Amino acid sequence: MNAKTAIEMNSPGDQTDIKNLTKSQLALWLADQGFPAFHADQIFKWLYLRQADDFEQMTDLGKNLRSRLAQAFAILRLAIERLERSKDGSCKYLFRLSDGQHIESVLIPEKSHHTLCISTQVGCAQGCRFCLTAAAGFTRNLTTAEIIAQIRDVQKEMEAPDQLKNIVFMGMGEPLANLDPVLRAIETITDGDSGLKFSTRRVTVSTAGLVPKIPILGRATTVNLAISLNATDNKTRSLLMPVNRTFPLEALLAACACYPLAPRRKITIEYILIQDLNDSLENARRLSDLLRPIKAKINLIPFNEYPGSEFKRPAEDKINAFLQVLHDRGHTAIIRYSKGLDISAACGQLRGMNVLK
Repeated sequence: MNAKTAIEMNSPGDQTDIKNLTKSQLALWLADQGFPAFHADQIFKWLYLRQADDFEQMTDLGKNLRSRLAQAFAILRLAIERLERSKDGSCKYLFRLSDGQHIESVLIPEKSHHTLCISTQVGCAQGCRFCLTAAAGFTRNLTTAEIIAQIRDVQKEMEAPDQLKNIVFMGMGEPLANLDPVLRAIETITDGDSGLKFSTRRVTVSTAGLVPKIPILGRATTVNLAISLNATDNKTRSLLMPVNRTFPLEALLAACACYPLAPRRKITIEYILIQDLNDSLENARRLSDLLRPIKAKINLIPFNEYPGSEFKRPAEDKINAFLQVLHDRGHTAIIRYSKGLDISAACGQLRGMNVLK
């Protein structure tokens, strides 16, 4: 895809947000306009390392180029409609987009760094029954610029932006259903010279299981892959996740077994534990057997309840017993206790509607 195509795809008017372009696309645009392509690197440094909001700030560019950039592009930020802070230090951002839609992103404090959970769609079309995002339905895909802006804008608000080390595509939406903008965003996020400079080891894309898109992701990038599995048989998984009716467990696990992994990398298997549905010791043993052919690590996530939810969180002893079966069978597995529960910022609780509390 060339720069002109990207502009036409993402521009609702005469201008487009320049963050929709990768550095190579911007270099093509510059060449088309008669400017040296190396200016793309300078422009990216202003955008992502210096957080410029105006092309006139880019003082190492000539006046003619600054003027042409301002005619063709905008540098947009998301509007922070609400910021909620959890007692555990997590922060949930409700962002308003330029068309009035809303998304949420969550900044999560870890021991020595922060992780940012970002969205890729307004709502979600996957319909997973345990997820509050699904209740709002699907509105539209985010643009590359809107995906990147979540990171750039949160960094702008942080006292110590260098503490943001991990990016997880685990917010609202299914990343692989919006794959092209996601891949362009990843290119800028992991640009170590003049982009956002995140290591591919620190970026994770999670999917509900859009099987045909998984190898495309693997060929395009070396970021981490996470699979939202949540069941050990097709009947239960189809009950929880409609995507399983199209791409059943056998197809999903086969795609995982063939996924290209860098040395010492593993696929993350996310397994939400739901009381009396998928939390038995027999489920633990079946999960172990299913994952034998796959280089995987397992995150067990106790279900995060919310008002009106039809599911319940298992008792702590059942959670620990499930984990013990996996450990006894030689798996790398942990219990991932979600943060931000008191502000509905935990896994499966994002909805992106400012009317909710």
